[in-house]
Amino acid sequence: MQETPAAAPAYAAVSFTNGYEFTAGSGYQLPEYPFSPPPELSSGELRRHPIVIVGAGITGLTLACSLARLGQPAVLLDEDNSVGVKGASSRGICYTQKSLEIFDKLGIYERIAKKGVQWSVGRTFAGQDEVYSFDLRQQDSFHLSSQPPFINIQQFYIEGYLVERIYELGGVDLRWQSRVTGFEQNEACATLTVETPAGSYRLEAEHVIDASGSHTPFHAWAGATMQTKRGDDRWCIADVRFTKHPPVERHTWIEAPFNDDRAVWQHLMADDVWRIDYQMPPNADPAYVSREDVVRERLQRQFGPDCEIEIVWVGPYAYRSQCLDALRIGRVFFMGDTAKVVSPFGARGGNTGVADADNLAWKLAAVLRGRAAPALLDSYNDERLEAAQENVCVTNRTARFLRPADGIERRFRCAAIGLARQFPFARQLINTGRMAVANRYTRSRICEATGGQSVQNVAFDWADGGKGRVNDLLRWADGDLLLLAFSDLGGAALQRLRQLAAHAPLKTVQVLGTEDRPQAREHVRDPQGHLQAACHVFGHAWALVRPDGYLAATGEAVDSDLVAAVEKSLGLA
Repeated sequence: MQETPAAAPAYAAVSFTNGYEFTAGSGYQLPEYPFSPPPELSSGELRRHPIVIVGAGITGLTLACSLARLGQPAVLLDEDNSVGVKGASSRGICYTQKSLEIFDKLGIYERIAKKGVQWSVGRTFAGQDEVYSFDLRQQDSFHLSSQPPFINIQQFYIEGYLVERIYELGGVDLRWQSRVTGFEQNEACATLTVETPAGSYRLEAEHVIDASGSHTPFHAWAGATMQTKRGDDRWCIADVRFTKHPPVERHTWIEAPFNDDRAVWQHLMADDVWRIDYQMPPNADPAYVSREDVVRERLQRQFGPDCEIEIVWVGPYAYRSQCLDALRIGRVFFMGDTAKVVSPFGARGGNTGVADADNLAWKLAAVLRGRAAPALLDSYNDERLEAAQENVCVTNRTARFLRPADGIERRFRCAAIGLARQFPFARQLINTGRMAVANRYTRSRICEATGGQSVQNVAFDWADGGKGRVNDLLRWADGDLLLLAFSDLGGAALQRLRQLAAHAPLKTVQVLGTEDRPQAREHVRDPQGHLQAACHVFGHAWALVRPDGYLAATGEAVDSDLVAAVEKSLGLA
């Protein structure tokens, strides 16, 4: 008698991840997306795709949306059927100006701005004393852009908006309930094994992007090495609604009298929900500190016993710092939390992942379109590894200030707090998180020494008098380089630019003052000089802007230096 083959194991639903087993509260209602069997299951054909993205978190979705905007097909695999993370739906909440500029370019900024909460003022207290404050709108890093310094919004909202936009744009095959269980790569391609509720299949990829999170199996599969440091600091998040409404500012306490002189963070998010982070003792039991009665007692100490409290979500967490030694290994690119893990101080986690995606998307599209050399892809490691290492370093300094070791670190903190209570000069020493900004690239193989800086999404005047912004020009350039010429263009310069644009993926726009006469068909006016300031140039000059809004180079004359900068920025030199 012939034996019946054993049935394939059922697809296991995604469970709690990243140590959030002890979460509590009424929770958030997350969308669910349907599973559709991929064509490989019915045909049995081993298909090759140019790009396969693993992980539909904020990083993977930003990359997929960026590729869709550029018309570049891709497959996106995610093991869940929703956004957010089971047991940790809230997670990231602070989105910096650079991320908001990227979301504006992708077409979802207005949804975020309508739902989220803008803020720019931060205040830090030690006990009852304010020892540090800032207003980001007064800082050069933020004040020119059309986007605000920060918007607070729960991460799953942004992920949901990205999913909506991907479906609107088309071109990306978004595959839910698709868990990658095997991987191998060679000189020809990478091969992935994918498990689904309808069975397993294999597919090939020219490029694999791992955005699946810090517990990714790709580290082991690809042989990644990393630098890791784990501390003993413990925290407990409480997302709450209550009857008392603090100011719409970022408030932090280094030594909160209502939290046993430990640190506390306080932010307003969307839906009138407040995020309160409480620093716990290093030996805190995560199950105990997240119990509802314990959380309510903690909140009442801060806001008073008469405050009515609705607990939306509670979750204890610990953190570590981790950074890969290389962000590209063969055909695999690591981004977001697979590339680095940082403590949450300064909002340098999810925002870094968004910038990772924006950096790689245009490079993949340019190479696959045949507009750039394959060597361009190596610059992803140059630029985003530098950013990852900087963000790990910055957040580690904050972590040491908030949980200093006995000895010199603790003495420094005590001295800084004591001086800051009396003297304004010492307030810069208070470190509760250096807020995320667009990282500068100083080690990039495709940027000249004059480049590597982000260009803010500033406003200018179109030729017809209407208002435009830098992102409008980047969308118009459609993945090509953008040359902004801030000068009179003589006949020779115009001829050189026409020849260069005929042979390179380059769009040119002349930027004029109020009274200047245009010499090029594509021209705009910059009456307040904001566009020139955003490009970090003055007088008669040019700025070569990449599709991710970063400067490749600047110069003064339309000459061989410009040609060399264009070649270098495309991986041709």
